[in-house]
Amino acid sequence: MTAAEAQAAEAQAAAALADAAPRPYWTDRGTAEGAPDARPALLGAETAELVVVGAGFTGLWVAWRALERDPAASVIVLEAERVAHGATGRNGGFVAASLTHGLTHGTAIWPGQVAALHEEGERNLAELVATIEEAGIDCGLRRSGKTTLAIEPWQLDGLREAHELGARHGVALELQDRDEVRADVHSPTYLGGLRDRTGTVLIDPARLAWGMAAELERRGARIYEASAVTGIDRSGAGVRVRTAGGTVEARGAVVATAAYPAPLKRLGNYIMPLYDHVLMTEPLSPAQQAAIGWAEGQGLTDAGNQFHYYRPTIDGRILFGGWDAVYYFGGRVDARLEQRDASHELLARHFFETFPQLEGLRFTHRWAGPIDSTTRFTAAYGTARGGRVAYAVGHTGLGVGASRFSADVALDLLAGEPTSRLRYDIVRRRPFPIPPEPLRNPIVQYTRRSILAADAHEGRRNLWLRTLDRFGLGFNS
Repeated sequence: MTAAEAQAAEAQAAAALADAAPRPYWTDRGTAEGAPDARPALLGAETAELVVVGAGFTGLWVAWRALERDPAASVIVLEAERVAHGATGRNGGFVAASLTHGLTHGTAIWPGQVAALHEEGERNLAELVATIEEAGIDCGLRRSGKTTLAIEPWQLDGLREAHELGARHGVALELQDRDEVRADVHSPTYLGGLRDRTGTVLIDPARLAWGMAAELERRGARIYEASAVTGIDRSGAGVRVRTAGGTVEARGAVVATAAYPAPLKRLGNYIMPLYDHVLMTEPLSPAQQAAIGWAEGQGLTDAGNQFHYYRPTIDGRILFGGWDAVYYFGGRVDARLEQRDASHELLARHFFETFPQLEGLRFTHRWAGPIDSTTRFTAAYGTARGGRVAYAVGHTGLGVGASRFSADVALDLLAGEPTSRLRYDIVRRRPFPIPPEPLRNPIVQYTRRSILAADAHEGRRNLWLRTLDRFGLGFNS
């Protein structure tokens, strides 16, 4: 790209972003569009059988599954902000069957259990979809699947290997050549694709969370917002959960705070908050829609180490996110980090490189949020306070579906029941701890530079990345 072309691309991105609202599209809606009124904060002393800390997908599924196990159980959910405030209301709305961050990763880390985990994940997704439909939650659910795209020649081998691996596990994946994938979605950047029609569904994540919360309240759960938990202490045979405004005495608690500060300090050893950046376009005109095809409306993602994910919405927009996964020294989580001009402008340039025929399209929203990444890209589970508290955090980038599985794991741990789920190493063994600062930041930044270098050199990974691969460690959003 010449200097003049680069300058023109930057100007195009700046113009497209000029009026973008600095907040998540999914939650930037009023009550007429489905957003609930604010719920009250916890005030005074209450009692319950179960307290759930966090009203994202993991916390909501914990409450949901607890009430399915015992409809008469008393359940309280405490949320520091609003339902769907965190990663739940900021993600792309991809709900994947995989519990292992993909079959390739699962095979590398848990070769002896990946087949069972794959079946577990498929069953979890099927039950998740059935639950949403039976509850009548309007969240724009679509069984449109996903296509993984090769945009560099070296990525084609990875698609072929993934296709062969899927076949060994009975997954009907379609390997597409350049002409086939471009006929489906019209982009000059595509060199090949791997179409999965069953392993992913698309949803409106905020509407799903809002719908789940409303249904939980109809079933008797109590949800308090603006109620950040300041501590969890043992109390008799149970626990006392404290907020600034009150307390809850309960038999047990589940912590599901994702990347946000948790009342259990030990979780900081496993969670690495990575800021992921996202754009949402204005609705496309019929001519613009015809220019890109995309008739099946599936989710799309690149096959590189640094990747984009994108998908259409029910109202004709395109969500476009990913690529930059930014770590801030000390694992800082702050609302002021949700707007990063360099990352959003880079995303905008990548968008128009992918779809040059959409020149003139504008973005209405730009946002970011922290992903609770771990060194192995899957959640960390465990108990604290003498087994009275369970936790499930660290869902990285495929947590929307896995959060339901994690809810059952957390409830199993809290009950002390040796269920089949607890036999998996993905549950029994926590991810490798992340070194503390001041070591953490330089390690993360060097890893990030190594990943960028690998993508720029036909996927060739340096000694550092190969060492991380050997131990199942990594850096990813």
